[in-house]
Amino acid sequence: MAKKKRSISETMTTVLVEDNAPLVEAIEEEQVSQDLATRLSGICERPGVLGFILRDTTTATINLKEPEKIVDYALLTSQVLESSQEISQMFNLGEFGSALIEGKDMKTLCFVLDKNMVNIFMEKNVDHADVLNSVRQ
Repeated sequence: MAKKKRSISETMTTVLVEDNAPLVEAIEEEQVSQDLATRLSGICERPGVLGFILRDTTTATINLKEPEKIVDYALLTSQVLESSQEISQMFNLGEFGSALIEGKDMKTLCFVLDKNMVNIFMEKNVDHADVLNSVRQ
């Protein structure tokens, strides 16, 4: 009996699976930033609150009543946040919570929330603890 040869042809299908985790994270971060910006805009309606700067990894949202001072305020608060985090690490103080800068007529509250750097500018008589609690809710 003669053996029959069988022809086996394989069909290969290439499937590319992309990791969507970075895309999902970016969308979630953007939503958190938008929600935070909405809350901050509401806080700006309070008497004595002068504005805010909200920065995430890619964008910044600025709402200030003195637009000519945006660069000055951005540089000041950026340095405060970086210095506060470095000092906290240097002296093993744990995770950085918030920093308050008080001047003659105004004060600035600086903190990080969900990878967002938040800076709120207000008159000196505004209760900064109440403002901080309102943002973190």
